[in-house]
Amino acid sequence: MVQNALGLIEIVGLAAALEAADAALKAANVQLIGYEMTKGGGMVVIKLTGNVGAVSAAIQAGKAAGSKVNKVFATHIIPRPHETLSGIVTTKDTVGFKEKKSLIVEKEKIEEIQKNKEIVAVDELQLEVQEEIEAAEKKKIEPSEQLPIIEQSKKVSGYCNICGDPACPRVKGDPKITCIHYDRNNKEAE
Repeated sequence: MVQNALGLIEIVGLAAALEAADAALKAANVQLIGYEMTKGGGMVVIKLTGNVGAVSAAIQAGKAAGSKVNKVFATHIIPRPHETLSGIVTTKDTVGFKEKKSLIVEKEKIEEIQKNKEIVAVDELQLEVQEEIEAAEKKKIEPSEQLPIIEQSKKVSGYCNICGDPACPRVKGDPKITCIHYDRNNKEAE
């Protein structure tokens, strides 16, 4: 986790710790890992990381600012700490730090929730389509009932203007080939 230097400021009180962290972050190019509170005594440890020179300057500025508010117990800088110390530096009690694993787990949870929402939306759409199909089947018109509808549509749009036969399914505007007398009319024209 920590690849450069690790800086620690141990101070009494959260207000003093915030003042020290603010001054440290403003003094140099360092990143705040987080802070950790003790179980008793009101002590807070501020954890910073960055290159050795920047961490050293930040710790000095944080110590000076924090000592104006409350007592600074200790400060320490570890240049290039061993990688196995990352488990101690970034514990579950470190506030402000989220492990990469927890971020990945959160991202996977969000993706799963979105996937479930999409599945629900698809299921709802399928249900709507099924309901429309069922409604159409209930409204299905028998062939004997369709005849008046066909006749009525022919009255509105007119009979076939080629043959004039009421039995012809072609209505005005349809292609000529749909007329039942199309072949007979073409032979007469020749």
